[in-house]
Amino acid sequence: MNDPSMNDPGMNDPGMNDPSMNMSEDRTAVLLMAYGTPRTPDEILPYYTDIRRGRPPTDEQLADLVRRYDAIGGISPLAQRTEAQRDALQSALDDAAPGRFFVTLGLKHAAPMIESAVDVLADAGFRHIVGLVLAPHYSSFSIGQYMDRAEAAGTPRGVTVTRITSWATEPAFIEFIAADLRRRLDSMPANTKVLFTAHSLPQRIIDAGDPYPDELRATAELVAKAVGLEHWSRWAIAWQSAGRTPEPWIGPDILQVIDELGTSESASGVLVSAVGFVADHLEVLYDLDIEAAHLAETLGLAFDRTACVNDDPNVMAALAERVIEADVSRRPA
Repeated sequence: MNDPSMNDPGMNDPGMNDPSMNMSEDRTAVLLMAYGTPRTPDEILPYYTDIRRGRPPTDEQLADLVRRYDAIGGISPLAQRTEAQRDALQSALDDAAPGRFFVTLGLKHAAPMIESAVDVLADAGFRHIVGLVLAPHYSSFSIGQYMDRAEAAGTPRGVTVTRITSWATEPAFIEFIAADLRRRLDSMPANTKVLFTAHSLPQRIIDAGDPYPDELRATAELVAKAVGLEHWSRWAIAWQSAGRTPEPWIGPDILQVIDELGTSESASGVLVSAVGFVADHLEVLYDLDIEAAHLAETLGLAFDRTACVNDDPNVMAALAERVIEADVSRRPA
């Protein structure tokens, strides 16, 4: 199979829409960026190879990933979820600023790749892009890399990129999580611990001063305050889905925290709020709904998790307003 980074999505790729429609000099492109995922089982190997920077996985590594996908139905729903988020953002922008914006996807590890998406936009005549990543919390390792790739692709084509670097404290996002958390807490034991989680990153990145943990804490503190959770006695931060590499990743890992709660006499339940993830995908549907839930059950703990944002219209409308503000900021006064 070919490395997916070599695939040109063109106009036939399911993640792309046609940027040539109603093109004008005043229109701004919105590059909505996300991690990407296989759309079919046949795409798992090239996807995994791209994640590993062109190094194919071993047979054992590939088999383990396929097993995880099989456990959630054979493949992740992330591609469809991401496309629905794109469509919802486009709809919100059309309502707020009719005819002014065109939204397309650019993915990190699957087609349409960020670079291919920028090329298609440039070919259609766009000269300005607002970059937005479907992840709330800034890290140089994640959002920073997405933006750098978009700029590297755009600069030679005369395309500028205006960055939206974080939406960790976006009020609509906070209220979405808080509302669902309140509802779920009502059906959990009184001594339930709330764990706010995000994807772990290599410790070396944090040691270099990356703001990612502070970004997550800002979200957690606002949600906890909105729900009325006492600081630390009712909630904590944990990390999940660390990469399988020799170097240390930031912790504590959620499974470790759940294991410790299982031996504590003061905890009867655990409610996970995976605020670092904004769409249902493998790291939520397997790592939490299957792996973490199973561990909690074996320890006698009640378990639940809050919903992902997916294409919630209130959150998408709030992100649309951020896009409009970013576009206004780059235009001459």
